[in-house]
Amino acid sequence: MAIPNISLIISTYNRPGALSKVLTGVAEQVMPPKELILADDGSDELTREVVQKLTVQLPSSLRHFWHKDSGFRKTKILNQAIAEARGDYIVLLDGDCVPHRRFIADHSQLAESGWWVQGRRSFIREQFSPSFQPSRSGFFNWWLRGRASGLFKGVRWPMPFMRHDQAQRGIIGCNMGMWRADLIEVNGFDEEYEGWGLEDSDLGNRLYHMGRHRKLVYGRAIIHHLNHREISRDELPSNHGRLLTTLKERRVKCARGLDQHLNGD
Repeated sequence: MAIPNISLIISTYNRPGALSKVLTGVAEQVMPPKELILADDGSDELTREVVQKLTVQLPSSLRHFWHKDSGFRKTKILNQAIAEARGDYIVLLDGDCVPHRRFIADHSQLAESGWWVQGRRSFIREQFSPSFQPSRSGFFNWWLRGRASGLFKGVRWPMPFMRHDQAQRGIIGCNMGMWRADLIEVNGFDEEYEGWGLEDSDLGNRLYHMGRHRKLVYGRAIIHHLNHREISRDELPSNHGRLLTTLKERRVKCARGLDQHLNGD
């Protein structure tokens, strides 16, 4: 199968220190993405300064999409980024998740028509996150020293462990790979999700309903989450209700999604 043109979309909100480590990890990829997009949910000027500082190190030109801070509107800024993406394959990464140097190369090899890919994440403990350095802080050693958790998810094993399914467990938006055409078909993220939680599960299930299965992968497409204090989860009960409706009605397309931002696709 031909190697896809990958657009890497990184979502962020007011975590410039973490984002600088993530962008450094992108700069060190053995196979850089064809395109790099930052989907910024209203960060302040400190994030823009980080982007300006690191742009010269990046292997691809970075496009920074930003909208005014008006609460958690990650779904909207992600849809805007997906609409503007030029690649035929989208990889989603959160701005507090440092990618392994083979992250993009692994996603490229895992991409397959009719499937979407769910990578896993390991965890760097909050008190040690500021000192974690991409490519220089070996995850296994950090795990041995009690600075990290999720060993099975954080090591690139000689062979990947993979499950093919349509399960609910383990859908996380911080490490996903999918065809842009499939995202257009399901109308991207549902912008009715305006608080934290389950917007990624909603998208994954609509891909299931369209007939796409998931590759749940361990030992490839690795990321290291820089732990931090939890953000507000006040909207989680209402978001759970939205997800239940998607499941009950086996929805494929959401009503308020990607199509608002597309120009002629």
